[in-house]
Amino acid sequence: MAKKKMALCTPIPEKELEAIKEYCDITICGELKHGKGNVTEEMTKEECMGNELIVLGDEYAGTDTINAWVDAGMKFIGVAKGTPVTVDHDAIVKAGLDLTYTPGRNAVAVAEFCIGLMIASTRNLALSCVGLQKGEHLGAPVDDIYNVPEEKNVTWGPLDENHPYTDYGIGFELYGKKLGIAGYGAIGREVAKRAMAFGMEILAYDPYMPKEAVEATGAEYVDLDTMLSQSDIVSIHLPVLPSTKAIVNKDWFSKMKPTAYVINTARAAVIDQKDFVEALENKVIGGAAVDVYWQEPVPANHPLLKMRNVTCTPHYAGLTTDVDNWSGRIMSENIMAYLKGEPAKHIWKVKK
Repeated sequence: MAKKKMALCTPIPEKELEAIKEYCDITICGELKHGKGNVTEEMTKEECMGNELIVLGDEYAGTDTINAWVDAGMKFIGVAKGTPVTVDHDAIVKAGLDLTYTPGRNAVAVAEFCIGLMIASTRNLALSCVGLQKGEHLGAPVDDIYNVPEEKNVTWGPLDENHPYTDYGIGFELYGKKLGIAGYGAIGREVAKRAMAFGMEILAYDPYMPKEAVEATGAEYVDLDTMLSQSDIVSIHLPVLPSTKAIVNKDWFSKMKPTAYVINTARAAVIDQKDFVEALENKVIGGAAVDVYWQEPVPANHPLLKMRNVTCTPHYAGLTTDVDNWSGRIMSENIMAYLKGEPAKHIWKVKK
């Protein structure tokens, strides 16, 4: 049996790769060959040309690239991303092909990070950590830090207006609080699992998901107003679609508790930037933690960076040393289904 030609731009675990090699001659291309961020679309286009199977990671492929690949014999295309917006889906559909992808590949990574942001923001971990590093609320230098006085009750005192408890605030526990999850997909459900372990009550808002499916996970299926008005924390897990751009706006914030926090590890575009900044500045909501921005890297003069009630991280949530492994496993299922003439495992469908 003649082997098919495959261009591979993203890691696949060795076990799964060996199975694919029984069917394919593989050429390493794109970022897998040149490294992250070192590839242009034109490079990817040329390197992948003439392959029946093309598997991308973060590489871009617009209309011209897709059409050129199709003309050169491409019959399978996969993108190892949870949201494959880096390729022209319309061009793929017009060519009569499916776009396979890797849903949930970083769901655990983002969910764990999301819980971390909840604790970091509501307990002021980042604020107090940076404060100490800047020299705030410290004792005088000592000659010998290892010569520790005998004290049974070591405290950070005295408790006055200069104390870190009064300066940074003491925050609240997650236990017993209500977590609103906007978008109850793969990541939203993973967040819910972990939040339940902390003793939180989950209020899930997702008009695309059946009530029975939500309640089967132990969450409460609620409408938008209920989720906003009752939640102590609102975690955003919405995709960027024409219908969701800037959907999280002043109308949302006005319905939330003034003590509530917003956590965003999804995409900044789903939040109205100006409304968000104003809600935080005017204390319409209690605070926020954000991992994503409207421009990245985030501009140095962005107001969020100077707000004491906002925890900022540099788009880290979905990045772990484990994600490529999960992504590769899911993509290998898509590839093997094609090679065996079986229905595709994971096909991207665009929602409006």
